[in-house]
Amino acid sequence: MTRPSASESSRRELFRGAAATVAAGVVLGGAGAASASASAPAGKRSAAEGRLKQSVCRWCYGKISLDDLCSAAVGMGLVGIDLLGPADFETLKKHGLVCTMVGSGKLTDGLCDPQFHKASIESAAAAIEATSKEGWKNVICFSGNRRGIDDKVGMDNCVKALKEIVPIAEKANVILNMELLNSKVDHADYMCDNSKWGVELVKRVGSDNFKLLYDIYHMQIMEGDVIRTIERDHAAFGHYHTGGNPGRNELDDTQELNYKAIARAIADTNDDVFFAHEFIPTRDPLTSLAEAVDLCIV
Repeated sequence: MTRPSASESSRRELFRGAAATVAAGVVLGGAGAASASASAPAGKRSAAEGRLKQSVCRWCYGKISLDDLCSAAVGMGLVGIDLLGPADFETLKKHGLVCTMVGSGKLTDGLCDPQFHKASIESAAAAIEATSKEGWKNVICFSGNRRGIDDKVGMDNCVKALKEIVPIAEKANVILNMELLNSKVDHADYMCDNSKWGVELVKRVGSDNFKLLYDIYHMQIMEGDVIRTIERDHAAFGHYHTGGNPGRNELDDTQELNYKAIARAIADTNDDVFFAHEFIPTRDPLTSLAEAVDLCIV
């Protein structure tokens, strides 16, 4: 496996922390010393003007305190923050926000490998319980790395584990979302690295409480054809992440994806999903976020 970039290492650490907070209540994500404006930069529209329920991933803004990020999110019209754990829920609620995706499990050690089933199931169950208690919607999970396991066997292993977890999610009215990640650049050996495999897994599990987190950045790297895939398979997608490609940076003219068109395609599905920004800002973080939010208002 190739060594992950600094940003991907931070993301993995955040997932580990998010899972740990479910059980231990440890503060997740590390608030930094930088402060943030409580409103979007002048001239930018509010996400509330559009059809998409926009949010933002916490781990991309580690130098900004969660409290300040929440204030900025409210000013931009975002509905919540992605990838947090229970220790942060009170801060979110203070600002009238929701956790649009609650963390659970480990990215590399997931459901495709039976040796990780017990830990993954316990982590997901705890996250589902915490999410349901707040009346919120989404919990993340991962296929994990192949480690030599054939993709067909890995799918069988995932189905077996999910048949234990999904009834818990159904009872709690929570959706478990397995993230699609690229294995070409950022997550070598990750099994759920293409939409075809993921959609087939959703069909085999056969529950409205198990879907995919369709990460646009990751799937652009692996397969492209983003809008056609969304139009065809959107019923299997419970959540979306953004990110410019190449580089996973701002959603601007330095990258190849047309996010205005992609946002419109997702909005046109009329699905009740969150659209979370997960890019690494290279300029002023909150200005870049406000620009992305404005771009995706459709």
